[in-house]
Amino acid sequence: MINKLEELIEIAKSKDIKTLSVAVAQDREVLVAVTEAVRLGIIKAILVGDKEKIERIAKDEQLDLRNIDILNEKDNTKAAAKAVEQVSLGKADFIMKGMLNTSELLKAVLNKEAGLRGNSLLSHVMIYEVPTYSKLIFLTDGGMVPYPEINDKVGIVKNAVMVAHSIGIDNPKVAPICAVEVVNPSMQATIDASILSQMNKRGQIKGCIIDGPLALDNAISKEAAEHKGIISDVAGDADILLVPNIESGNFLGKSLTYFAKAESAGVIVGAKCPVVLVSRADSSKSKLYSIALGAVIN
Repeated sequence: MINKLEELIEIAKSKDIKTLSVAVAQDREVLVAVTEAVRLGIIKAILVGDKEKIERIAKDEQLDLRNIDILNEKDNTKAAAKAVEQVSLGKADFIMKGMLNTSELLKAVLNKEAGLRGNSLLSHVMIYEVPTYSKLIFLTDGGMVPYPEINDKVGIVKNAVMVAHSIGIDNPKVAPICAVEVVNPSMQATIDASILSQMNKRGQIKGCIIDGPLALDNAISKEAAEHKGIISDVAGDADILLVPNIESGNFLGKSLTYFAKAESAGVIVGAKCPVVLVSRADSSKSKLYSIALGAVIN
């Protein structure tokens, strides 16, 4: 089990080197992260995008592009398709989003001809290192499934648990986050949380402990949980926060980044390879950690 995102780099170093294909790579933060990951021996890289712009950024930032393949493609849609094609052809092991919209990249990933669409639900998993929390905290799904129903939430939990297992958290504690910590028939999120908890107890969702509904304070603060008289194996010690919809996940994630100054790593899982995906506004450090995470779970 790890407690710092930088430990992802050491785990990635212990694995076989994977090749990363970057779609629309002409972005400063992306190139800084990718070249650093190559220097550290985590990955090999294929950059797909506007070669002239990529080389100009590299020159301005004094980045080493030696031993990195560049496939010149100025059109974003074609660049996304070509980046995905590298995985389909076996030339790359996973994919990273560069300077393009998420929807453009996912359209290429989900193209039937690409052959990367698996049988699992695709969902977004973020890991945050929050200065005020005792361990890494997972957040899902704030970037992929807009309004998940109960079956979707089962898939989202399973994906997050898989990622947790890959970094050494053998039995992660999952908190389905709601506005209140009691089941309210008029609040669907609380009903879903109760169902997930019961499914876990009956062995329908394995490899984790699920308890909810829990409000955010009860999930991450033992004092708050004790004050409200909540007796739970998860309350105050959550590893994974399952949010009810994409807005709440988006708001919470950006609050952690901008208010709490948290470092983060993010991937989409459920396809036949990880898709490294964080906000275009995120730092090169966050992107480096995300690359390492993608290499670890590949």
